[in-house]
Amino acid sequence: MKNLSLIAAVGANNELGKNNDLIWHIKDDLMFFKQTTINKPIIMGYNTYLSLPHLLPKREHLVLTYKYQDLPKEVKQFTNKQDLLNYIKDYEEVFVIGGAQTYQEFINDVNKLYLTEIEATDKDAQVFFPKFDKSLYTKTIIKENALNNPPYKHILYIKKN
Repeated sequence: MKNLSLIAAVGANNELGKNNDLIWHIKDDLMFFKQTTINKPIIMGYNTYLSLPHLLPKREHLVLTYKYQDLPKEVKQFTNKQDLLNYIKDYEEVFVIGGAQTYQEFINDVNKLYLTEIEATDKDAQVFFPKFDKSLYTKTIIKENALNNPPYKHILYIKKN
């Protein structure tokens, strides 16, 4: 879908998280996430929703879960991927924000991937970003921060036509 994007921070071995939390809490990356997703709907799985400290301001929360959950009225819940895709079809841009299972579910549907590629590994990681064929995308480095510890790059992958 042209309007469907994905955003994630991944380690050198595609690590995403552990203990239902991010592995790396890089202040600049969290700001990048906020600036990129603000005023846009965000799609997430139920566990990612639970991991949020609160509802993220100025973003419509769309949760894909395969069994009904008791969620606040501000959160729109979908138990079917196709219903969710039909719901977002008229939006300009919608972001998939995690977790690993939700990324896997949508990796072939997204047009853009905003990845923070972190030059570090975590041997205790429990969830990983799905592998995708980077040759199907054009790659643009948005920002590079080699001085940060760990170093990272914000990269935009756009699917080739």
